[in-house]
Amino acid sequence: MSQRVTALSIIDAIVADLRRRIYQGELTQGAALTEAEVAANYDVARPTAKAAIERLVSESLLERGAHKTARVKTLGADSVRDIYFARAYLESEVVRRLARNTTVPPAAVSANAEITARTSRPATDIIEPDMMFHTALVDAMQNKRTSAMYRSLLGEVRLCMTRVQSLELLDTAQIAAEHAAILERIAAGDPEGAANVLDGHLAHARELLAAQLEAASG
Repeated sequence: MSQRVTALSIIDAIVADLRRRIYQGELTQGAALTEAEVAANYDVARPTAKAAIERLVSESLLERGAHKTARVKTLGADSVRDIYFARAYLESEVVRRLARNTTVPPAAVSANAEITARTSRPATDIIEPDMMFHTALVDAMQNKRTSAMYRSLLGEVRLCMTRVQSLELLDTAQIAAEHAAILERIAAGDPEGAANVLDGHLAHARELLAAQLEAASG
């Protein structure tokens, strides 16, 4: 039986590769990214390069003022706190609602099991399952707009997580334990307990990264 294969458009493929290069630090913070450079590197027309850059600007991975060259987003302590506060507002309400119905998302359980399985691996290896864990919580609400709002933050959230793990600021076992505690509070039908554990989990990462960035800039 034939299987349907979805092909990436040229723009999607360029965006995916540039996104990977940003996350992996190949394109460093503040680095300029011009339409001419993208067009030459990927052998595409300038309008295609421009569309790829605009997509990454919309994901907040690139930033650009009016009539200026796009640059890889630079994370400062204030930006980090703002990003984490924004996601905490959304995720806290999500876990409260899940706990009211004792809805433990299987995808979140699986993602945390994967984090636990990677305890002895490099810290950056848990970025993907960590993102999957938090996204699974939000998606369990089964509300398209809530999921869309959360996904609008994901580019910046992943930038933060990449910095946290690259600097080895958090122990993998501790991350898994805190995730497990969130799921336990949800399963126990404890909305405020679940929200409090989540808030503490995010605040811990937020302040460790913000402090590191403040020290580096000082």
